[in-house]
Amino acid sequence: MSTSAPAEALLALQRFGMGPRPGSIGAIASDPRGALLAELDNPPPFSEAAAALPSSAKAVRAVADADARRQAKAIVATREEAKQPAADASMMAEDAAPKTSEMGQKMAAEAIPDPRRTIYLAEAKLRTEAALQATIGFTERLVWFWSNHFCVSAFKVRSMSGAYEREAIRPHMLGSFSDLLLAAENHPAMLFYLDNLGSMGASSVAGINRNKGPNENQSREALELHTLGVRAGYTQDDVISFANALTGWTWVPPYSSPDHGGEFAFNARMHQPGGQTVLGKRYEQEDIEQGRAVLRDLAVHPATATHIATKLARHFIADAPPPALVESIARAFRDSGGDLKETAKAMIAAPESWTLPPTKLKRPGEWVVAMVRSTGITTVDPERYTGGVALLGEPLWSPSSPKGFPDDEASWIDGIGRRLDISNAFAEREAEKVDPNEIIDNVLASQVSGEVKQAVGQAETRQQALSLLFMSTEFLRR
Repeated sequence: MSTSAPAEALLALQRFGMGPRPGSIGAIASDPRGALLAELDNPPPFSEAAAALPSSAKAVRAVADADARRQAKAIVATREEAKQPAADASMMAEDAAPKTSEMGQKMAAEAIPDPRRTIYLAEAKLRTEAALQATIGFTERLVWFWSNHFCVSAFKVRSMSGAYEREAIRPHMLGSFSDLLLAAENHPAMLFYLDNLGSMGASSVAGINRNKGPNENQSREALELHTLGVRAGYTQDDVISFANALTGWTWVPPYSSPDHGGEFAFNARMHQPGGQTVLGKRYEQEDIEQGRAVLRDLAVHPATATHIATKLARHFIADAPPPALVESIARAFRDSGGDLKETAKAMIAAPESWTLPPTKLKRPGEWVVAMVRSTGITTVDPERYTGGVALLGEPLWSPSSPKGFPDDEASWIDGIGRRLDISNAFAEREAEKVDPNEIIDNVLASQVSGEVKQAVGQAETRQQALSLLFMSTEFLRR
């Protein structure tokens, strides 16, 4: 690997940032590692426009309100369509809702749009533009990493998915892992996604009255995916005990409260009474503090340090990261008590982070952002962006399972053909404004192979040249 200043700056931008954009290599070439560390100490603020976005609770209340008004509109439209008076309540089942016609539903949908997608696209726009506008983008990459580690799915919680990232991930991604873990696990989006809202202890007041018990989804994923990792020594009994500790972690139902619906709530009537034993430790707390205590201990468990270090090294450096690299990151995590800034600094300081070749295949979202950044574009059409990454198999905030999107080449290599379609479409739109040789010379500082320069130079059209460049190793890998 080249050790020139531009080459190391390019590696820093590709491996740890969002890819080079006009002027970015020159801005950090004198000290790429120092520039990364400086961004950790002084991360760029998120867009001021985020203040206008609804909180997760407000978003879910807006959805509930729109759904209720749409249903009422459909009922009224159906009655008018049939020219029938309002149904006599005595003629309806006690808990039945009036039926609505297809025409009534259509009229209601046109009159009262569903706000879910509007909220989702507004969140997507700000998130993507933060990545496009960053000089380096290291902290944005960390947001993306932790959001995927503690993933929810917009397929299930669309209106809350962006706000969840803003509320639970962004404020804590350079702080204490314990704080990040607690923020993610008790966020209503996570509780909804992992079916904990209705989880109640079998011996709780609510459990006895409803003849129900705990849901194990969140406790299992918190152990297996969020903290310790698979085969880390926990048992099914630990999963059950932890699930009992999390009973009563719920929300204020959005349809029942126009002021506080969608907010986190602890319902003592749903909480399993008595102590719980998790990983050999007894937790005697009788309230919300029981689950919090378990999470705080999981956050500093040695297995958690190794699990987190492995995922960080795999995401940023290599599909099969060297054990020495993983151990250096894990050691920083352990020694600092889970300080995520210190953990990220250890990754930057590790020699393997700079000597291993850039062979990692970028995930679709990273590749699209890198392609757009190279042209100097700083704004985005969220419809087009979210549609593009969905076509490439990485729909925004929508992994197919709680594992999140994978970070290995085997999971993404089959989608290279679809990337060619995307690069062709983008190149066609930008060909008149963007010169591929300008990208090579000024954005990539000529740090491309001779083969790429030759292919671009011999292309029949500027569109073809741009597409070839975007599909080159220099753009696909980092």
